[in-house]
Amino acid sequence: MRTAVVTETYPPELNGLAHLVARIVQHLHERGHRIDLVRPAQQGERRGSDASPAAAELRGLGVPLPTYRDLRCGLTRAATLVERWQGDRPGVVHIATEGPLGWAVSRAARQLAIPVSTDFRTNFPAYAAHYGFTWAQPNVLGYLRAFHNRSDLTVVPTGALAAALDDAGFERLKVVGRGDDFALFNPARRSERRRAIWGVAPDQPVLLYVGRLAVEKNVDLVFDTCRAMRGR
Repeated sequence: MRTAVVTETYPPELNGLAHLVARIVQHLHERGHRIDLVRPAQQGERRGSDASPAAAELRGLGVPLPTYRDLRCGLTRAATLVERWQGDRPGVVHIATEGPLGWAVSRAARQLAIPVSTDFRTNFPAYAAHYGFTWAQPNVLGYLRAFHNRSDLTVVPTGALAAALDDAGFERLKVVGRGDDFALFNPARRSERRRAIWGVAPDQPVLLYVGRLAVEKNVDLVFDTCRAMRGR
């Protein structure tokens, strides 16, 4: 099957969503699907069509986000995508991010009558509260609801999030977990030497946080949990 995957973040950018989308592309490629990857050009990359081992790529104009300059907002015209897909139509278009690129893709897919699925992976309304913009939460939620309800299916990572979005008026939700790489995250990789360097006994729990140091990540909870573990 030919699948278009659309994202405004992708490796070598370092964040969870970029890594997740790359894993999805690789997973589909390994199972014989043809991938058309649409994303903004990153710094040092040229715009236009290109190909990697896993996907044919269309890299459009990318503009840095004002509050997060490591990420780029994609700006591609719907007409460009219509022209690209008319000759070799994807069976489905999957949009991983909800920015301007996603809107352009959604318009192009509707014009060509191609089914569209979308990802709801980042809780932007909650982010607004974390950064002192509680007053903007209704507008952010309304924008996201309008974006996702244009699609034929919205993928969410947990049942709890699906229930909350359903209450907020989101339609056609499907829970698909993020998944784990059991080849990489495997007890066979346990290192007694590493634990000895840490000064950790063989049966002693180790607490690890991997992620950005940002207010919405609630890193304080890691320290609170560590103190509670030590107390027991």
